[in-house]
Amino acid sequence: MSELPLDAYYDLTQIGEVAVSPAGDRVAFTATEYDQAEDEPVASLFVVPTDGSREPHRLTSASGASSPAWGPEGDRLAFVAARERDAERRVGWRDRDEEDGESDDEGGAEDESDDESADEDDDDPLGNGDEEPKPQVWLFDLALGGDARQVTDRDEGVAGFDWSPDGDRLVIESRDPTDEESEYLDQVREEGGPIETTRLQHKVNGAGWTDDVTAYLFVVDLADLDDPESDPRRLDDAYGGGAFQDVSGMDPTWGPDGRIAFTSCRLDRPDDTSVRDLYAVSPDCGDAERLTGGDLTHGAPAWRPGSDEVATVASDPNDPPAPAEVYLVDGGAGGEGDGVASLTGELDRTIARGGEPEWVDGAIYTRIADESSTRLVRVERDGTAERVFEAQGRGRAMAAFDVAADGSTAVIVLSDPEDGTDLYAVAVDDLDAAGGAADGDADTAIEPDSLRRLTRVNESLTDEFAMPEARRVEWESGSWTIDGVLYHDPEVDPADGDHPLVVAIHGGPMSYDEPVFSFAHAALTSRGYLVLRPNYRGGTSRGREFTAELTGAWGTAEVDDIAAGVEALADRGWVDPDRVFGHGFSYGGIAQGFLVTREPDLFAAAAPEHGIYDLRSAFGTDDTHVWLEAEFGLPWEEPEAYDASTAVLDAGDIETPLLVMAGGEDWRCPSSQSEQLYVAARKQGIDAELVVYPDEHHNIGDPDRAIHRLTKILDWYEAHDPAVDGDD
Repeated sequence: MSELPLDAYYDLTQIGEVAVSPAGDRVAFTATEYDQAEDEPVASLFVVPTDGSREPHRLTSASGASSPAWGPEGDRLAFVAARERDAERRVGWRDRDEEDGESDDEGGAEDESDDESADEDDDDPLGNGDEEPKPQVWLFDLALGGDARQVTDRDEGVAGFDWSPDGDRLVIESRDPTDEESEYLDQVREEGGPIETTRLQHKVNGAGWTDDVTAYLFVVDLADLDDPESDPRRLDDAYGGGAFQDVSGMDPTWGPDGRIAFTSCRLDRPDDTSVRDLYAVSPDCGDAERLTGGDLTHGAPAWRPGSDEVATVASDPNDPPAPAEVYLVDGGAGGEGDGVASLTGELDRTIARGGEPEWVDGAIYTRIADESSTRLVRVERDGTAERVFEAQGRGRAMAAFDVAADGSTAVIVLSDPEDGTDLYAVAVDDLDAAGGAADGDADTAIEPDSLRRLTRVNESLTDEFAMPEARRVEWESGSWTIDGVLYHDPEVDPADGDHPLVVAIHGGPMSYDEPVFSFAHAALTSRGYLVLRPNYRGGTSRGREFTAELTGAWGTAEVDDIAAGVEALADRGWVDPDRVFGHGFSYGGIAQGFLVTREPDLFAAAAPEHGIYDLRSAFGTDDTHVWLEAEFGLPWEEPEAYDASTAVLDAGDIETPLLVMAGGEDWRCPSSQSEQLYVAARKQGIDAELVVYPDEHHNIGDPDRAIHRLTKILDWYEAHDPAVDGDD
């Protein structure tokens, strides 16, 4: 068994967004690769034919790309990117002993050390001087060929866009500061001036400190791009708002009846709720009409072709365990929520993250979280819902889904633990075809003839290194049968016994684990670890009751379920109970805080990352006060509820060595939370280390830091493994 070298992370490719062309003959997608020389991820745009006749064609290589969207004729492709020029980059793993001058980065425009190129590049297409370029809309004319053309030039960039039905205009979302607001932004960004705010939602993870600048929708006439006097037309009543406007955006979607749907919050206290309503506005200005009732969080609007009906995904912000559902909104019903009805309420299953509705022949395809799997369902307008695409099986996950406008072809992103994450095309008619399990294996299924694999983006990794096998396991906890996914090296039989185990705990907690391709999993399993990902109570995919077990009661059901899972594997003889290690990010870190205080003998060592360990001090210092109030109430009114779900109050029971990791700019789970847990452990003489990545938000971050993180975790486990010679 050979270990996966951690530097191979630079050869990893991660597929992002997909967009099928209107006729279904091509699909555009984004993929993130890693530039070792610059130590940064590079999101590029690719196109590949859906008949599988050739390899993907790279359209961009140097600058980030997102949100690909085809024009209605299928000959133009628009996308969002913060770029100055496209230049060749070296992505992938290179020998770190190479001389810097031997890098294959020939473009020069992205290399700050190339002063000559920088001086010669006086024609800044974004007008941003030395500042980082802002995200703008760019457009490829694939019929004519050539590089992408810049469509927008907004000082604050573009957050989202959509095509008009006739393809002659775009609607874009962009912040539009007043002169006074612009002066404030300049003082903060360029002069390091003080943050001044009166907003309740004063910061948002990933966006930073908030301000009072309003986001609006603008209409861009593509015929006027060569007219220097032409500016996008602002729709004055199409403006955003709400606590998470900076990250959720307005979801602008141009409908077949000519109106533009968007989301916003215009309640009296928009920063004190996560409600988002659906609105519609004419592209010729005029007042926006509210279509929903001011009580749900609506997003991902999708107009039904040829009608004024809109499907959205919505959830109840005042009922945290309630599933997100697909709603049908009648855009002609007079507004104010009169024509809003749930189509998936009877499923008792939440819509999966990214499960935007896709209309085909009057029905909706969407993805749901279902029994620890992401499943495709077809939903009729009368609320009838049927699970489809049995060919997926139980041994791989569906990461993305899109359908051609003509209803002919769908593209699915499937993540297979051993084979990678890739695009597959399938005839829409075959989505409903029966595909029973092959050879009685519940993890596999018979694939339709039309299913075609379009990419093999991680072939170099999967060919050279053994990726882990995955199997589903079950155990009893409380009155529930709990399940999880167990990963192991293909050369290792878990039944051989006494293996070291890493318990990798998902975040959320309203989420779930299913078999997926993962570099981190492979790094662990190739070093002899089994990896258990438990689907504990409080997660989604098994209905409201299962999720509600943990609502307002952190540190209870999930602790029992995870500990019971470890015990079950030990009882089977698969795992050495003295060599069990904790791992997890976000709520996975939070859960470890409870496990080391309430099950102190469970882990030989733990590595909680980006967690919360003191709920009272988190309130107001993180960005989740709205969610915490919905789940626990206000801390000065319900102090017992907050204290009951605070791990650090039981820090006197910690015996487990802790590697505590955090992001310096994480405002979802502030680094001060990790500091509290670390100091509590060190105060008692517990072996502990604190690692803070200064510029990181609530994420993993740049590749060097991702590799550093894995190195620290593996070293921590080895240093505290009782089976390793030389351990204290």
